[in-house]
Amino acid sequence: AMRELREKSCKKREIFKYSNTRKAAICAEHVFDFSLGNPSIPAPKVFTDKLLSLIESMSPEALHGYTSGPGDMEVRKKISDYMNKKYGINSVPELIYMTCGAAASLTVSLTALVKEGDEVITLAPFFPEYTVFVEKTGAKLKPVMVRTSDFQLDTEAFRASVNENTKAVIINSPNNPTGAVLNEESVKALASVLKEKEEEFGHPIYILSDEPYRELVYDTEAPFIMNYYDDTVVLYSFSKSLSVPGERIGYIMVSPKIKEAKDLFFAVCGAGRALGYVCAPALFQYAVSDCLGVTSDISVYKKNRDLLTSALTEYGYEVVKPDGAFYLFVKALEDDAEQFCETAKKYELLLVPSNSFGCTGFVRISYCVSTEQIEKSLPSFRKLKEEYDGR
Repeated sequence: AMRELREKSCKKREIFKYSNTRKAAICAEHVFDFSLGNPSIPAPKVFTDKLLSLIESMSPEALHGYTSGPGDMEVRKKISDYMNKKYGINSVPELIYMTCGAAASLTVSLTALVKEGDEVITLAPFFPEYTVFVEKTGAKLKPVMVRTSDFQLDTEAFRASVNENTKAVIINSPNNPTGAVLNEESVKALASVLKEKEEEFGHPIYILSDEPYRELVYDTEAPFIMNYYDDTVVLYSFSKSLSVPGERIGYIMVSPKIKEAKDLFFAVCGAGRALGYVCAPALFQYAVSDCLGVTSDISVYKKNRDLLTSALTEYGYEVVKPDGAFYLFVKALEDDAEQFCETAKKYELLLVPSNSFGCTGFVRISYCVSTEQIEKSLPSFRKLKEEYDGR
């Protein structure tokens, strides 16, 4: 089964390989690769300064030694204090578990919470690895499509999907692949439905709030889910906010409002141990603890979003302007998104079809690239639209 999983190619990675081949053939500046969500802006200076300071000031035993399994307590306390101040919650460090990024946060939390026969709902479009993470536990992933007009919650579709087997709901706001931020109306509706269903079925239904893009918002704020729904587990990664995806550092935060919060946290610890995810990288635990709330210069992403959204709308593409992350979800110019992406390659535009994100008819454009690449790509987007207009 694991070999089959390895052999089942990820569409984004296929495009990345193709991109490297084309760059070698025709020069990189003529290939417009919008496939990967790999931050292009550097980590903030405070982060690199902190790393250097740690390396110079700490003893090797302390710097590179093990922390406790759930993470260094002082780091967890700093995170708890910051979150309490920012969001007005009452988190405690004893309910925070440091992880190797958001993927570890998800796999550990799912292993702690769900078992064979359970169902986990997620709002589609969704990050494709959710399927892998959920199915590994023996549970079933159940996507529920949002409204494609604005990528907000379709309340009735969501309500109809919740049943006695529903154990958890994964939400991702700001969202990969749409860039949408669930607004307060959507969050309140989602929380209301789940409270109603918890009462009806007599067991908790947990929200797993996947938040690697939490700080990457433009002209708005993402509602903090724990303030709207008690049975919430927050899954965070510093990868996108600090532009350090390769360092693999994040955390799980169990809401203190969960009735059996301590037991759930112990289950998280047990799952982390079973999966081999104990003691997240010590150096990066220490480094991020002094960078809470800090981001890379996301004004570059905002500029890219505005430039791309404005141009594509002018050319006649259907675009919902995203409020966060660094993705644009655009209606393909034909029903078959994969074929549309193949046609786009004629103009050296490398886009990701929506099929792997749990819906059809769209493409994802990652605009965490240089502004220069976007500017150079615009004539190609125009030519692509003109080809379809001429058919």
